[in-house]
Amino acid sequence: MCASVTRRNSGRPILRVRSPPRAPGAAPTGGQTLKHRRIPKRKAAIAGGAIVALAAAGLTFQSANASDNTEQFSVKSLTAPAAGNLAVTLKADLGADEAGAYYDTKAKALVVNVVDEAAAQTVREAGGKARIVENTLTELTGARQTLTDKASIPGTSWATDPVTNKVVVTADRTVSGAEWTKLQQVVKGLGGKAELKKTAGEFKPFIAGGDAIHSGGGRCSLGFNVVKDGEPHFITAGHCGQSGSEWSESADGAPIGTMVDSQFPGNDFALVKYSGSTEHPSEVDLYNGSAQAITQAGEATVGMQVQRSGSTTQVHDGEVTGLDATVNYGNGDIVEGLIQTNVCAEPGDSGGSLFAGDAAIGLTSGGSGDCTSGGETFFQPVTEALSVFGAEIG
Repeated sequence: MCASVTRRNSGRPILRVRSPPRAPGAAPTGGQTLKHRRIPKRKAAIAGGAIVALAAAGLTFQSANASDNTEQFSVKSLTAPAAGNLAVTLKADLGADEAGAYYDTKAKALVVNVVDEAAAQTVREAGGKARIVENTLTELTGARQTLTDKASIPGTSWATDPVTNKVVVTADRTVSGAEWTKLQQVVKGLGGKAELKKTAGEFKPFIAGGDAIHSGGGRCSLGFNVVKDGEPHFITAGHCGQSGSEWSESADGAPIGTMVDSQFPGNDFALVKYSGSTEHPSEVDLYNGSAQAITQAGEATVGMQVQRSGSTTQVHDGEVTGLDATVNYGNGDIVEGLIQTNVCAEPGDSGGSLFAGDAAIGLTSGGSGDCTSGGETFFQPVTEALSVFGAEIG
C-alpha cells in the first residue's frame, strides 16, 4: 500500500494505507457435485446383515430422502467475512469430518465439504450448505506432504482448493525439462487428490519500486495499522526488511518507525513500531478521496471477493482461489500457509493490504504476472501475523 501523509485540522501527519481504481474480479466457479464415500465390503456386509436381522424380528423402516433432512434448515445469507468466521467455527466443531469450505458469491452462502451425512447435518444446522466429497483433509494434507518431500522445486506452488476437492499444483515458466517431468510424475502418482497447472509468469517476492514505505534495503507497502501493548505499530511483509531497520514515508525522509520483528522465509510478515507523532488511523486509502475503515481481522475463504492495495498498482479486485498455499520462490525461500488469489500485483506492492469490506485479510507476499497480463498473487494471513505478534487491528 502506498503510505501517504495527509494533514488534518491538528496539523499532525497521518499515515494511511492506500489503494486505486478497482478492476472487477472474476466470479467464483464451483457447483455442487455430490460424491459419496465408498463403504468397505466388510462393513457393507455387516450393515446388510443387521438389516436382515431386524426385518426378521418384525421391525420395518421408512426411508428418508435427503430433502427430509434439509427442509427444516435454511441456508444463511452471509457476507464474505461472516462466512469466513463461520467456516472457522465449523472447522473446529467438525474436526476430521470437515474437508474444506468456500464462499458461494451468487448464493451468498458458505459451502462446507464433509465426508459423511452426520457432518452434513451439523453444517445445515449452522446455516451452511453441506457438500459430501471424496477426499478428506487428511488425504489432501498427505498429498501436500508428498509434494514437499518429492517435488520441492523452485518456481512451484501448491494450495488446497475446496471447490475441486484437490491440491492444485502450479509451475511457473522457469520449471522445464527434467524438473517439469519430475513434477508431472509426482502429481500423477497422487491420482485424484491433485492436479497440475502452468502459469506464464515467474514466482517472486514483490519488492522494489513503489513509493510507500522506504528503508535502506528497498521500498514496500504498508499493510495495516495495529496496536501492540497499547503502542501504535503497522504490519507489512517480512521479506521487505530485517529487524532493526528504520522506515520512512519517502526515500530520504525522516524515519517514522523501526522494524521490531521480521519473519521470512517460512512466514512472510513483519512488525514496525511507530516513532514520533505520526497518526495511525485504521483505514485503507482508496485513492479516490475516501478511505475504507478497517475494524477487524477476518479469515479468507475460497470464493471471497477481495481488494488489494499497494504502492505500485494501487487498488485491484479479485477473489480468493486457494488456501494454505506453499510457494517456493527459489534460493531456499519457501513460504507456507499463504492465501492464493487471482488479484494482480507488481514489485513494490509487497506488504500491502488485502481486505474485504472493513476486514483485514492478508499482506501481499509475492506471485507471478502483473496488472496488465494478470497472474497469481499470494498473501500472508493477517490473523496469523496478529497472533504471533500479540497485536490487534487499531
